[in-house]
Amino acid sequence: MSTRLTRGLALLGAAALCAACAKSESKIDSTAMAPADTTAKAAVAPAPAALTDTSILGLLDEINAADSTTGNMASTKGTNAAVKSFGKDMMRDHHKLRAAGQDLAKKLNITPAPPANDTLPATVKKIGDTLTATPKGADWDKLYINTEVNVHQFVLSFLQNAEAAATDSSLKTAITKATGVVQGHLTNAQAIQTKLNGAATP
Repeated sequence: MSTRLTRGLALLGAAALCAACAKSESKIDSTAMAPADTTAKAAVAPAPAALTDTSILGLLDEINAADSTTGNMASTKGTNAAVKSFGKDMMRDHHKLRAAGQDLAKKLNITPAPPANDTLPATVKKIGDTLTATPKGADWDKLYINTEVNVHQFVLSFLQNAEAAATDSSLKTAITKATGVVQGHLTNAQAIQTKLNGAATP
């Protein structure tokens, strides 16, 4: 993983630790995307914002849009067949999840809005910029998959908190469905990660 992306995810990892501590209070820091391999310690981080149905829908929309976008990049920039296929799956599945979330928001007469202290867009931009700047090849494939493992681990944690905090039953059901999809993505990403890290060539 590149130094720039590692630094960015390490900072997010620190915030993620605070978010995990707030799980019992149904709160989460929207900037948290904790990588599996980070050793960052929670230092000074803002208090996690309490989740509401409005902010949950807002954050889900951002998350699904981001993973669909990076998936599109992987489908064209990836060189490993499994990475390209995974990217296409991310485009398809997260587009569907995003559309379903938007439809549910309309049904509930809710305008999705992330928390006021949301820095997820800035984080997504940093990740996207790093993926864009990294040359196409085996290193890019590994960078993308490592990032996807980290991101999906974060998203699963977020979904657990979101399901506990959601007040509308249909939103809870949608989150449960999304959790199954995201878990499947994580399992696939980890399998690809293992193959890429153990292979001499993509």
